[in-house]
Amino acid sequence: MILSHTFFFARVKIDGMKTLFNFWKKYSFVVLLAMIVASLFDFRFALAAILCMVSPIVISFFAGRFWCGNLCPRGNFFDRVMKRFSAKRTIPRLLKSIPFRIAVFAFMMTMFALGIRKNWGNIAGIGFVFYRMIVVTTLVGIVFTFIWSERTWCSFCPMGSVAAMIAHFRKHPKPLAVSAKCISCGKCARVCPMQLHPAKYKDGTIKESDCLRCGICAESCPKDAISILSKRLKIRRIFNYNLSSFYF
Repeated sequence: MILSHTFFFARVKIDGMKTLFNFWKKYSFVVLLAMIVASLFDFRFALAAILCMVSPIVISFFAGRFWCGNLCPRGNFFDRVMKRFSAKRTIPRLLKSIPFRIAVFAFMMTMFALGIRKNWGNIAGIGFVFYRMIVVTTLVGIVFTFIWSERTWCSFCPMGSVAAMIAHFRKHPKPLAVSAKCISCGKCARVCPMQLHPAKYKDGTIKESDCLRCGICAESCPKDAISILSKRLKIRRIFNYNLSSFYF
């Protein structure tokens, strides 16, 4: 009986977290829009962007670019709002190249550091530096959506690039696996927001540091050939069983 209660409360907790996660993944773009509007009245609201700068890097040590594909408010804005306006063209290889990403990172961090130095001691001034960075980069992402694809910005986002580099050296933590059931239909590649090609890794794991772990490819696979490898996979499978089987 004790065991059954333990599984019951564990299942309730997991279901609650799943509901919250799904809600956030569906509506977190509202947070981005709210912050942009609120910062017009007080730039200190833009300091919340610190979380969006630090989180993808921290999470990348454990789950690659999971933040970018599931928790980032701006990424959610591109997926939920801008996707309907996407030109759906191939993102140029130049924008994904390492030299270009390093150049963007160096330029943005230099401008950011100079802005912080200039406004040091002035919280509102520092907030404006964050606000300017958020608005400008979001506008760049919007423009590139009309030219190429909704996630073009994410191909060379400075924080995303750092997260991708960490994921690469961490040997792709929690990678996606493509089983032998894959029929190479190409549907996964067509829906991938980063324009990756999971089918290339049939009967293996996807070795792409820019994989956002968003799960869109897995959801679209007609053969259920794509899954996320995790040490907790067995535990999650246990909790997915009917709880009645654990009652004595």
